[in-house]
Amino acid sequence: MKRKLALMMVAAMTMASVVGCGGGSDEAAPAAAETETEAPAETEAPAETEAEAPAETEAEAEAPAASGDVIRVGFAQVGHESDWRTAATQSAQTVFSAENGYELSFVDCDNDSAAQLEAVRNFIQQDMDYIIIDPIVSTGWDAVLTECEDAGIPVVVIDRTIDDSDKYVSWVGSDFKVEGLACGEWLAAYAEAKGISEINALVIEGSTGASATIGRTEGFKEIADREGWTILDSQDGDFTEAGGQEVMESYCQSYAGQFNVVICQNDNEAYGAMTAMDAAGVTYGVDGDVIIVSFDSNKPAVQLVLDGKLNATFECNPLAAPTVDEVIKQLAAGETPEKEIYMAEAWLASEDIVSSITVNGEEQPIIHVTDEVLANRAY
Repeated sequence: MKRKLALMMVAAMTMASVVGCGGGSDEAAPAAAETETEAPAETEAPAETEAEAPAETEAEAEAPAASGDVIRVGFAQVGHESDWRTAATQSAQTVFSAENGYELSFVDCDNDSAAQLEAVRNFIQQDMDYIIIDPIVSTGWDAVLTECEDAGIPVVVIDRTIDDSDKYVSWVGSDFKVEGLACGEWLAAYAEAKGISEINALVIEGSTGASATIGRTEGFKEIADREGWTILDSQDGDFTEAGGQEVMESYCQSYAGQFNVVICQNDNEAYGAMTAMDAAGVTYGVDGDVIIVSFDSNKPAVQLVLDGKLNATFECNPLAAPTVDEVIKQLAAGETPEKEIYMAEAWLASEDIVSSITVNGEEQPIIHVTDEVLANRAY
């Protein structure tokens, strides 16, 4: 089966070099989301569309295992540092199951880049049919991806990006800079609606070197610079609750009484930041002195938005596995999948005072979180 797939890949990549692949600019992301990776185009129940895999025919659904062979997939996951990561892992384990004709070899790399490279090389030695990588960092990948290419094993990258090599079939994930831009645009509109004239923000970043950290930081800073806001400090919380708490404890001591906004680059960091602010006697959320927002939008965070403890959350959809399944089916059918496939995103807020924002020239809705919205979250 591997040799047949390798021949298919040669043909597919030859075709790709002639006709080109799908879009990848920041401006393309929201538009792509309307058709594929659902950017913020949802109304009251975004999660229903997020959870759905792309439509498929019965013949396409059977394509990967049409020969009766089990499809062997190796998945090198970042780790288990957040609720988002857990949801992504569970999605992959559900989709790439024996019932669906797959055999999944899963490695939790525990945020160790060297371990992740070793996991991918082990997948090559095991002669996997496909390899999925969620890269811990965005560089240092060209050599191992060349080894995958030489072995005839198609690679699909999900979530975070790889910046120093294009030797993979498709990337499936989110536009992190657009997420950061959306956060900034919402904050600008929210501050205007609330009559807040001065923004003094503290940022708790994600893991250093992660593309999610880089994109969200750049996007938010772009709006902050445009609006003349002050970013008092920006430190790495490593996408963990403990990291968010530690950074926020330091902030509460160093910037006591100076800040009115806290930007947390994932939900778990926000939980830790809340714990630290509670201990320091700092009020936050809809009725507090500090505006606090998160990224990822897992269901517990959306509950906090509904409760008014988080002012807003900006979604990063973890359910890439159904789309990766579609990519595999396309490859098995001799087709050329899109090079970049954007997941759907939604922007959710506690108060119904900002109805929409404009990001890269595209008007996008702000979803007011209600009980119905929460009930329809898929993760």
